[in-house]
Amino acid sequence: MVPSSKNKDSRLRLLLVDDKEDDAALLAARVREAGHEPQLTRIATSEAFRAALMAQAWDTVLCKHRLPGLSALAALKLMQELDFDLPFIVISDTIDDKTAARAMRAGAHDCFVRDALERLVPAIEREVRDARHRADHRAALEMLKESEARFRALASNLPGMVFQLEIEPDSGLRFVYVSEGCFNLFGLKQHEVLKTPQHFLAAIDAADRVVLERTLEESAACFTSLNWEGRIHSKGLTKWISLRSTPQRLDTGGIQWQGIATDITHSKETEAELRHSREQMSELSFHLEGAKEEERERIARDIHDELGSTLVAIKIETALLGGKLSAEAGGGTLREKAHSIETLVDRAMSTVSRVARELRPGILKEFGLPAAIECQAEDFSQRTGIACRVKCDDEAIELDEKASLALFRVLQEALTNVAKHAHASLVVVRLRREKDRIALEIRDNGRGISEADMNKPKSFGLRGIRERASSLSGECTITPAEQGGTLIILRVPDSDTLIASVPSEEDPQRNLF
Repeated sequence: MVPSSKNKDSRLRLLLVDDKEDDAALLAARVREAGHEPQLTRIATSEAFRAALMAQAWDTVLCKHRLPGLSALAALKLMQELDFDLPFIVISDTIDDKTAARAMRAGAHDCFVRDALERLVPAIEREVRDARHRADHRAALEMLKESEARFRALASNLPGMVFQLEIEPDSGLRFVYVSEGCFNLFGLKQHEVLKTPQHFLAAIDAADRVVLERTLEESAACFTSLNWEGRIHSKGLTKWISLRSTPQRLDTGGIQWQGIATDITHSKETEAELRHSREQMSELSFHLEGAKEEERERIARDIHDELGSTLVAIKIETALLGGKLSAEAGGGTLREKAHSIETLVDRAMSTVSRVARELRPGILKEFGLPAAIECQAEDFSQRTGIACRVKCDDEAIELDEKASLALFRVLQEALTNVAKHAHASLVVVRLRREKDRIALEIRDNGRGISEADMNKPKSFGLRGIRERASSLSGECTITPAEQGGTLIILRVPDSDTLIASVPSEEDPQRNLF
């Protein structure tokens, strides 16, 4: 047990084991003459010595060599049994070399004859200083031991392996420390990895090992954090592990990484299952979309062929009937009725034609996407009263049927949203070429769109737009426009590789209002 010393100035707490009061006064005077303020307590029995040691902290014990009932060696042994590390100085009226050597071997720090105490105070100062150094050293060791214990307890309970990995200029990689999680993670014991780091590298999948080595080189060269994920083969199983660590430079010029390796197999499997599920959902969505388009084409064909031809026949018959009615006997009124029926039939034929175009725009196949967009914009303006301007690049823009139909459906969905929610008075549609991509831009001057609108549970229209972009390996952005309203930009790869890419002379983000 080490006594704490709060006074490192001129004050000295001295415990004197002596039976003479005069000796105590003499020692106190000598210490005071040396510039110190002694706090000297004299005791003369073993029980008092024990009680004094336990009562407070002392800087030095000064013990008379021969005291009735308590010798210096007995006092020294008692102090050692109580685990006190205090300077113990023996003072005697007479002492020979043999006795002094015996006391020193027992643990005493110095021996003095009472008539020659001129070196006593320097000896006390020296021993007090050394004792304080020993106490500080023990305290530092104790703190280090506690810190190591906490670190090992933490490392052993982490779901992975804590490691220290070094690379020196003249040598390869080596592990300085690995925690107990090494065996569960790699199937290797700690000493195997520490002695032969190649065991660790050999457990890593060959392709991922190359990536790890390159990542280590980049981290060492740029002094950036090490972040790596890869596969290892352990006990016949394949695992995914993640290495996360921060580098630091060593005095030798090398680099040391301190971090943790964790098993991420479960998260990788979950991620793969989720990815597979999304792929299946996308395939199902594409299949349903294809089935929907086929059904639209069938309905459009039936409407055009059956209902359209029927309406044409009705109009012809009505016109013939109206021509045969005479003005006599109410014939004029009947001709007016026939003319009214013709008007209704014309309106129905117009509606049939528009519905058929929306279901399956024949103009898309015959004249291409730009013409279909202009036709759709015209129909939208006539139906809603909202102005719709169209601007297409002068150069030929040709896409395959799938991409053209997807862009056309996106335009339809966007215009439907504008009519329902935007409260807009103008829509601008632009089709342009961007290097190796085709961009469809739809902008309105309505109330705009917020994050809450885009994240509504039933915002299927916006989701459908994004899904169509994904099906074409494209990208879709839906954002508030700079000057109010909503901006939708859909970019898809250009399937027409024979047409050179010609940059537009206008800024694609230019305000078209």
